[in-house]
Amino acid sequence: MPKNENVSKSVIRRLPRYYRFLGELLAEGVTKISSRELAERMNVTASQIRQDLNCFGGFGQQGYGYTVSELREEIGAILGVEEHHGTIIIGAGNLGRALAAHFDYEKYGCELCGIFDVNPEIAGTSIVDMKVLPMSDLDSFCSLNRPDIAILCIPKSAAAEVSRRLAKLGIKAFWNFTHYDISLEDIDGAVVENVHLGDSLMALCYGINNKE
Repeated sequence: MPKNENVSKSVIRRLPRYYRFLGELLAEGVTKISSRELAERMNVTASQIRQDLNCFGGFGQQGYGYTVSELREEIGAILGVEEHHGTIIIGAGNLGRALAAHFDYEKYGCELCGIFDVNPEIAGTSIVDMKVLPMSDLDSFCSLNRPDIAILCIPKSAAAEVSRRLAKLGIKAFWNFTHYDISLEDIDGAVVENVHLGDSLMALCYGINNKE
């Protein structure tokens, strides 16, 4: 699948949803679906689906629709779910431990290969048979294993310094839970997803407070 660097972020953010819904269709035994039927399931327009997929060359045939397995495979290739991006977690507190123990990284193209924490009482413990390493081992670990992705579960005050350190060690992407918004100005060329769970919860509260 050829890369298209001009695809908007809004399209990219919809691709995982397509991938998920197509997986659900396969589990239901659906082998073929039209853009209209898929749109109805996803509560979007058929035109939106066709426009999004056309960003990558388009799929399916007019009057026939999409072969579910093939479309899911193509979208998976675009997303890189068959890749094995080395992934490390920085911060083995409650959130870091939960993400280490309960998230299926291989399903999403990643491979958890290291967990780090600055606390000497945590370093040396194990999470799902993976030993938590001290931050003093980070440089040598990255030099040897060359991970691509870092998941940050550390205090906000440490985020800028740690992310810059990781970028110098070759980390290309950050899944950031620190409540500090890492920007491309902080780390030139990095891919960043700043996650704020509280923002999502407050959006729900707004919805409740303003529901007719």
